[in-house]
Amino acid sequence: MMVYVHLTFLSTFFLVSMTSETFDAMEGEALVIKCPRWSSSVKVTWYHTDTNEMIPAEGEGSRIFSLERFLWFLPTSREDSGNYTCVILFSNNRTRSFNMSVQVHPYKQGICFPSRIRYPNDTGRGKIVCPTIDSYKSATIIQWYKDCKPLHGQRYFKGEKYIYIKDPRKEDDGYYTCRFSYTHKGNVFNVSATRIFISGAKHFPLSPRILFPKDKDVIEVELGAALSLKCRACLGIKKQPLAVVTWDVANTPLKDLHVSRFHEKSNSFEGHEQVYYKEATLHITEIKKEDLQANFTCVALNEMHNVRATVTLRLKAQYEVGLSSILLIIGSLVLLVAIAVSVILYQSFRVDIVLLYREIFQPYSVKDDGKIYDAYVIFPRNHTNEANFVEYFVYQIMPDILENKCGYKLCIYGRDIYPGEDTASAIEKRIQKSRRLIILLTRQLINYKEHAYDQHLALYNALILNDTKVILLEMETIGTSKKLQESLRFIIKQQGTVKWKEPHSVHPQSSNSKFWKQVRYHMPLICKSSYSANAR
Repeated sequence: MMVYVHLTFLSTFFLVSMTSETFDAMEGEALVIKCPRWSSSVKVTWYHTDTNEMIPAEGEGSRIFSLERFLWFLPTSREDSGNYTCVILFSNNRTRSFNMSVQVHPYKQGICFPSRIRYPNDTGRGKIVCPTIDSYKSATIIQWYKDCKPLHGQRYFKGEKYIYIKDPRKEDDGYYTCRFSYTHKGNVFNVSATRIFISGAKHFPLSPRILFPKDKDVIEVELGAALSLKCRACLGIKKQPLAVVTWDVANTPLKDLHVSRFHEKSNSFEGHEQVYYKEATLHITEIKKEDLQANFTCVALNEMHNVRATVTLRLKAQYEVGLSSILLIIGSLVLLVAIAVSVILYQSFRVDIVLLYREIFQPYSVKDDGKIYDAYVIFPRNHTNEANFVEYFVYQIMPDILENKCGYKLCIYGRDIYPGEDTASAIEKRIQKSRRLIILLTRQLINYKEHAYDQHLALYNALILNDTKVILLEMETIGTSKKLQESLRFIIKQQGTVKWKEPHSVHPQSSNSKFWKQVRYHMPLICKSSYSANAR
């Protein structure tokens, strides 16, 4: 079931800060992702970032499920690679969301772990702690490996969550993989994690990787202008004794080129988890024509290997001023004026134009989007027995115009929610099955302190999931009332309202009046099958 979200949650959504973290896992193993812990948090909800689909709690046979601040994959599959978001709701109704990127790597023959699933050395004194094991309750280590070979011998003492190497030496340096098992409801899953161990916490080289620029990049330049080309590479763990990042021009090292226009500046630094980076910036004081034919190659090397990334320069498009250019400019101005006039005419008559187009060409939607209703109607409900115009408008005038005359299908509280149904569940399902949300704005809605559940849920769908479009009908003059919820003020600022300017008459209005044309303009295309059924 979709989470019930308070209105203040919606009004502060746009101030939410987003962070990002990447998790790498092996195919077929268990994986758990943690949403950060906050003492004042009251609820955590997980979503597929790309589809905005909420990930449900554990069910029978669920492979991917959420459990409080944890997201479980039991086990992982290659199609699980993607982005996930956890949304934290705090006790003060503010929220914070975190993006998590998951990359599932397939097993390859002869490789026990991909290069990305490595954890840095945490000590050089001989103790190697199994990474991530604390995230799996009651996990048991099955086997330790060094450089993908099973680890045996009296020099290795195996603790519950770590291995200890007695008197570590240089030959003990390498990659240590712990493989442990995790049991969930009687099912056993394997997990593996690899850590780099360096005796004495010395440096450790990694296969060099150029972060930028990308190989075969093309950079646009202007002749005579200056240019700076920056190259950055990851070279290992901690400062490396052999670490070079430099530029070659036309396959010649810069130090051998002896061209006064070229200057190089280098610097290095340690980043997250003591990863060692080095970068070199090539400064060109003046771009010349011969530079457009040359290759500019960044070279990164360490004790293990060397890699290269080559970029080329391209001249920005320039035009000579001549008769053809003048004609082109005049033609462009005429075209711009014509477009401007067309835009002004369209803005003035766009509602009539769109409705006329729909009427003539009948571009009715035939796509099966799983929706049942064209719009769910939200209005301030009267808690007294006195009749009012708004309820008459909702139950009489709207159905007569939109359903009987225009072929739409509405869902109206009190008419389309059946006795005996759970109200909250019924409202949620009806909103999910509706293509639009129609909200009637009145003074009663502004002044009412406890807003209806369907209003909360509708704004949540519209603002956070961006799933359903909202149509605001201003039945009474609202203006920019400060009493109006901030989320509604935001929607009004973004798209405006359709104002009811007709006298409050008991007689139904014409579907061709300005008000109903505006409403029809914002309504979705009518499904052919639905329209045919209504017509019958």
